[in-house]
Amino acid sequence: MKILVINTGSSSLKYQLIDMVNETVLAKGLCDRIGIEGSFLKQSKGDADAIVIEKRLPDHKVAIQQVIEALTDREIGVISDMSEISAVGHRVVHGGEKFYKSVLIDKDVIKAIEECIDLAPLHNPPNIVGIEACKQIMPNTPMVAVFDTAFHQSMPKKAYMYSIPYRLYEKYGIRKYGFHGTSHEYIARRAAEMLGKAFEEVKLITCHLGNGSSVCAIDKGYAVDTSMGFTPLDGLAMGTRSGSIDPAIVTFLMEKEGLSTTQVNTLINKESGVLGISGISSDFRDLDKAANEGNDRAELALQIFAYRVKKYIGKYAAAMDGIDAVVFTAGIGENNPGIRKRTIGNMSYLGISIDDTKNNSTIGVEQDISTPEARTRVFVIPTNEELAIARKTKKVLDDNNY
Repeated sequence: MKILVINTGSSSLKYQLIDMVNETVLAKGLCDRIGIEGSFLKQSKGDADAIVIEKRLPDHKVAIQQVIEALTDREIGVISDMSEISAVGHRVVHGGEKFYKSVLIDKDVIKAIEECIDLAPLHNPPNIVGIEACKQIMPNTPMVAVFDTAFHQSMPKKAYMYSIPYRLYEKYGIRKYGFHGTSHEYIARRAAEMLGKAFEEVKLITCHLGNGSSVCAIDKGYAVDTSMGFTPLDGLAMGTRSGSIDPAIVTFLMEKEGLSTTQVNTLINKESGVLGISGISSDFRDLDKAANEGNDRAELALQIFAYRVKKYIGKYAAAMDGIDAVVFTAGIGENNPGIRKRTIGNMSYLGISIDDTKNNSTIGVEQDISTPEARTRVFVIPTNEELAIARKTKKVLDDNNY
């Protein structure tokens, strides 16, 4: 069984073709600048270098057609015909309260995804466009929606409700949803394997740290809390997002600065976080360099980011009455030993003790960076959302006897 994984953005489309017999990535690629001048397709086969092909990509339907052509091309392709694709797994950011697991896509599912557009206006529309484009090109191929929010649907009401009038939850669905669910579940299951225990037996805190970051508490196989909320803005200070702030700051700034709702939304989503604090960059590599050169604001930005992560680890450990492991993943979590050290270098009360040599040498690889005597393990586990989507797609097909 070969599954095509699609992750559609507003002007881009990432894809992987995975052979589920041995979970091998046959090919992966990117269609970029869709609908914009200078568009191109980039594809690599196995471990080979990527080949860039300049193509006019006026819309997502044409992009999907070019993906199929590239996958079946005699020179750079990996399959002889489109019929070899057993199914397409689509990443969908927001499923609201409607979806707690991955599902076969039909008209009702598309309608439900459309109804969640108000909750994810930047993400769900292009996700729908990608689904519709694939359905036009491959009308007889089963499509599966894999939702970023689904894993967090197991949170108890006490964790996901906000202390605002209940009627607003009933009317608008205002509650904590959480994001990065596919990544959190993938690394949590792998951490359980590394602990030699069943997923349903462990208590874990997973830290997906990138330009967008979130922390998740997982108790015996279920997400019980997460740092992102109604939108991906809540929680940690991120690359350009403010994370949790006093909500009165928003109305204060609107009054004092004369900002519209659109302007204040831009400020807290795109001009804040470590970029806003440092005034330099949202890239942690730039911040590390500047901090090492004596830039106080870059150092402050790093301290604030790590401090927020530390606080979430502490309160989730309290909520679950202890933990078996802390897991780091994503661009910063996998590749920034300094942030890991700042976050958990002084958490001995939780039984955490890291080996500095292991931590400093672990860049983008799977590793237990704990000392032998540590009661709570600390893992670095590279995330693989595409493989997780492919696995979930295969399960849906199996469950529906495809």
